[in-house]
Amino acid sequence: MKNKSLVSITDFSKSDYLKILELAENYEHNPVGNMLAGKVIATLFFEPSTRTRLSFESAVNKMGGRIIGFSDSNSSSVTKGETLYDTIKIVCNYCDLIVMRHPLEGSARFASEIASVPVINAGDGANQHPTQTLLDLYSIKKTQGKLDNLTIYMVGDLKYGRTVHSLLMAMSQFNTTFHFISPEELKMPEEYRILLRSLGLKFYEHKDFTDIIAEADIIYMTRVQKERFSDPIEYERTKNAYVLKDKMLTYTKENLRILHPLPRVNEIDQDVDVNPKAYYFTQALNGVYIRQAIISSILGLN
Repeated sequence: MKNKSLVSITDFSKSDYLKILELAENYEHNPVGNMLAGKVIATLFFEPSTRTRLSFESAVNKMGGRIIGFSDSNSSSVTKGETLYDTIKIVCNYCDLIVMRHPLEGSARFASEIASVPVINAGDGANQHPTQTLLDLYSIKKTQGKLDNLTIYMVGDLKYGRTVHSLLMAMSQFNTTFHFISPEELKMPEEYRILLRSLGLKFYEHKDFTDIIAEADIIYMTRVQKERFSDPIEYERTKNAYVLKDKMLTYTKENLRILHPLPRVNEIDQDVDVNPKAYYFTQALNGVYIRQAIISSILGLN
């Protein structure tokens, strides 16, 4: 993993995942140190972020490193017409690693191919979000005690949701049974269904969000992302398609945990927050430990 960019969840192997999860557990117990002393991490966020950006910054600070970069492309030379190519070439001169979020699919791969330092993809359009996936794996393993032979329900925006795409690709290596719950307009893209068929994994597609969740080990909720829609009418038609309420959890399994990459809008009612099966806020905390593990692995510090 040393000096290797993380653009897609497929850039790391199953054994790499497990090593990072083990390292993240160590950071959870010992989060503060000086492993990044003298190192500079650049965070280039060309679109808004709260959890991802702040958890990366928290991770770097806890390890004694320094952060440079921007959280809004309007405060960068992009507003003057600078290309992504030039931005990456320049920033490489100032840092040891780049963390980048960009609205265009493929932008992170492009950056990794021209950068002289490793690049971590913090989200590129509707494509991939691999560090979110690794924190999701960590959350699943912590709550279920395993990653193999689980049943995962993915709910909401499965078409544009980069987090569900990355999670599907990772969990497909652990004999997972998938249930996809979405309106027709937001169903899981065919390429991911082809992948599951090629692996011989079971998956089921639903349009109704009712008592079918009784068999779930994990419910992975997603918001309908307004920023991914070119047609505002399509967004208005689908934005309230599925809302999880506490009463719906009455007959679910004891080990069930509800995950969400956040932010939520109204797809999880606030009455779910007090249910012990709600895990999304702790899931966000896990992002700090996972990102500490990823950074230290890529920079060869462990």
